Amino acid sequence: MTKNWNRRSYGTAAARLTATAATAATALTALLAVLTAGAAPASASASAAPGPPGSGFDFGACPAVAELPEGADPGTWRCEVMHATGRLRIGGVDEPIDRPMTLTFAEGRVDGAYAQVFGEMTAEPIRVGGMPLTLTPQYGGYSDFEADDARRGELDLTLAVGGPLLPKGCSIGAAAEPVHLVLKDTRPTEVISQDPLVVSFAAADTEFAAPRTGGCGRLAGPVLDRLLDLPAPAGENRLELDATVAIRPYA
Repeated sequence: MTKNWNRRSYGTAAARLTATAATAATALTALLAVLTAGAAPASASASAAPGPPGSGFDFGACPAVAELPEGADPGTWRCEVMHATGRLRIGGVDEPIDRPMTLTFAEGRVDGAYAQVFGEMTAEPIRVGGMPLTLTPQYGGYSDFEADDARRGELDLTLAVGGPLLPKGCSIGAAAEPVHLVLKDTRPTEVISQDPLVVSFAAADTEFAAPRTGGCGRLAGPVLDRLLDLPAPAGENRLELDATVAIRPYA
């Protein structure tokens, strides 16, 4: 059966299309205004007086002995807790990491080969410029902290994007496409304390690529990519870390 398109029905459909387009444009404009609105600066919190070496490290996230690989001798394994501040430049974002990221993992050897068990990563949100947006580094599912002459270690990250109207799960990088870091020393290891064992070093990656945002919604995703200048190819991004590591043997 052939449908008859009269002028009235055509005019009604056209009006609906125009209204839908106008609504989408209005929503996009509103979203852009919200995301680019100035945010009140975070209030500075008073810093506590530093304690003795190792006192600020929490070993509660260390993998349990039962979680070590089969054949691992706990007497030769150790848990490491790393606190790291520094600076993150990714796409159009260039911000300090003032509050420490914390990584906890166990490492040792099984049958002579290096092995590790990841424990936990925690980080505070990083404020993005004058916008009400934050980026929170999260563990991306892979790490290799066996240092050699070529690099300090490797780590996969995602960056959770927080802000008004953004859905949970909005991020730069995802499990299927994380930000892959190959960290190289910029300052050699220095022993701060022997008992407990605490060391420090600095490392950076200046060669990683950054994907576009994902999980942010059909309208918000393109807006965020525009605001954050994503995706960003290798050579346009940088992560600098100034790290302090506390080390505790399992036995």
